[in-house]
Amino acid sequence: MATTSLSKKALGLDTREPAIAPPKLNPEKALKKPKLNLSRGHKRDIPEGIWTKCPKCDALLYDKELDENLKVCLKCGFHFPIGARERINALVKTCSFEEMDADMVSVDILGFTGVASYTSKLANYQNATGLRDAVLTGIGTIGTQRVALGVMDFGFLGGSMGSVVGEKITRLIEAGTDKGLPVIIISSSGGARMYEGMFSLMQMAKTSAALAYHAKKGLPYLSVLTHPTTAGVMASYASLGDLILAEPGSMIGFAGPRVIKDTTQAELPPGFQTAEFLVDHGLIDAIVPRPELNAYLINVLGYFMEGFRKQGVLA
Repeated sequence: MATTSLSKKALGLDTREPAIAPPKLNPEKALKKPKLNLSRGHKRDIPEGIWTKCPKCDALLYDKELDENLKVCLKCGFHFPIGARERINALVKTCSFEEMDADMVSVDILGFTGVASYTSKLANYQNATGLRDAVLTGIGTIGTQRVALGVMDFGFLGGSMGSVVGEKITRLIEAGTDKGLPVIIISSSGGARMYEGMFSLMQMAKTSAALAYHAKKGLPYLSVLTHPTTAGVMASYASLGDLILAEPGSMIGFAGPRVIKDTTQAELPPGFQTAEFLVDHGLIDAIVPRPELNAYLINVLGYFMEGFRKQGVLA
């Protein structure tokens, strides 16, 4: 049986196709990698109460971890504002804090008028913060030592010192003196409260006098300055500590930089109202990060109180 065979020539397989050279590209017309236009993309919404952006280093911080670190950025160490109750809970033993003068509230003694009355402002801040005024005072235990502790809250009218703040701090110091306890005051304030005029300025002398009697009895007073501590508070009890500590980056001073510059007619050094500048120039004894404050105070209190006992100052 004959078979039909096909040759390669017949199929055209023995011929070579001419080589095809790629066209030369003009460098100016060469293809470039497209860039992603992120502005056209869909922005992911970050749920509130889960993440917080650090204002200093822009890091996104998990709120649970931030709370566990006492509102201090885990990346750069930035200290977020913190309320008075949070500070107390971080320092004293659980359930050891006995608040003093909890029902004391301010009154509009001057009949202050303006866009909003002083009384309405007080009510708004009381509802917003859950506090009666800008300071919490009481007796608590830090380590093994009972202390008279006062903590200011900048969230209440800028931590301003009115008659109630001055009276509560004075009573706290007097209680520490009577009971033979060290006094610790954590300050955060914009200064005297303008709504109470001269009555707020009188608190500077009253609190300072109470500290003088406390010192006369040979008892220690520790002042902790946080951001910000300024004006009348800094000019009175905040700067009178036997030991003055500060949180990193805190703004500390009496008047603002513009007022000082206009008054002195001199160029001011950069950062002259920061805790770091003041510790270098001797006003502050040490800068202590918030997570380390509890251990630092336990150490210092042990040293102070042991020294007083050896001298026979305390029983």
